[in-house]
Amino acid sequence: MTRLFATLLGGLLLILATPALAAPAVKEGDVVIRDFRFQSGENLPELRLHYRTLGEPRRDASGRVVNAVMILHGTGGSGAQFLRPQFADVLFRPGGLLDPAKYYIILPDGIGHGGSSKPSDGLRARFPAYDYDDMVEAQRRLLVDGLKVDRLRLILGTSMGCMHAFVWGETHPDFADALMPLACLPTEIAGRNRVWRKLAMDGIRSDPAWMDGDYTQQPMQGLRTAQSLLMLAGGAPMPLQRDLASREAADGYVNRGMAAALPQLDANDLWFQINASRTYDPSAGLERITVPVMWINSADDFINPPELGLAQTFAPRIRRGTYLLLPNIPEGKGHGTHTWAVFWQDRLAALLEDSEAR
Repeated sequence: MTRLFATLLGGLLLILATPALAAPAVKEGDVVIRDFRFQSGENLPELRLHYRTLGEPRRDASGRVVNAVMILHGTGGSGAQFLRPQFADVLFRPGGLLDPAKYYIILPDGIGHGGSSKPSDGLRARFPAYDYDDMVEAQRRLLVDGLKVDRLRLILGTSMGCMHAFVWGETHPDFADALMPLACLPTEIAGRNRVWRKLAMDGIRSDPAWMDGDYTQQPMQGLRTAQSLLMLAGGAPMPLQRDLASREAADGYVNRGMAAALPQLDANDLWFQINASRTYDPSAGLERITVPVMWINSADDFINPPELGLAQTFAPRIRRGTYLLLPNIPEGKGHGTHTWAVFWQDRLAALLEDSEAR
């Protein structure tokens, strides 16, 4: 553990001391899928999927793209989050593990998120009740129909994207050469994980200003309840105790966090984003995953606490899987460790090497 701590700390100090790099060139676009049918039986005549790409596709003699990498965001996020320094400056830099000079990097916005079709576009609470299976199928259609990519070098997913990676591995076992799920468990969302989600969802819809989703102003009481739970679930205990060592500091942190987050939220969008996890449960099909998997959680993750022992139960069933639990350290980022690449980039390097010959 001491050796791993030293490696993590050294890497963190290095990235903090490195001057900011020029942002890699990013292209943005939309793919429209006609008559998309959801698992619920509902339909959208047009489903818009927004995406960002870095680098250029490289094709083999048959015209097949051979260097595509897809990176999947978490609940409430978008592909844009991977352009932040803690991710991009580590992985997308020249010579980095996912250097855009070598890879064609695809950053989709999931259904209900970012620039993709979502309730706040106009349907509000009448938007189709999408789930993770729908989101994965839409990602596949984006790749195959929109970007003409039918093979991925890697799927890397964070939080919700981590869960999507497990769904991908089971439903399309030959699509990607390797999977790197970060910060999730491959099982039904139950226990405390379901409790905080239901509390957040109920908080939104129990607000008198909700008006069955046809509100004229955001139901702020409900959004405050939901955002409070999101802040708590995403926090890392050791750095919070260190940095918020007084009542005044803790209260200021909450006030600043609320002031920054609330204006960005839409109650319908957030409710649907959280609700999408309701049918997730890949636990029965883990043996169907045949490619190398580097699965990483962190010990300071409120959402996926290691003391449940679930990872130790599921990991042996992934035939080419490696499971790593990052330690609880003062420099940790809690659930958000998934987007601080300095903590796990060495494991990504090992995964890319292990899957190179596939």
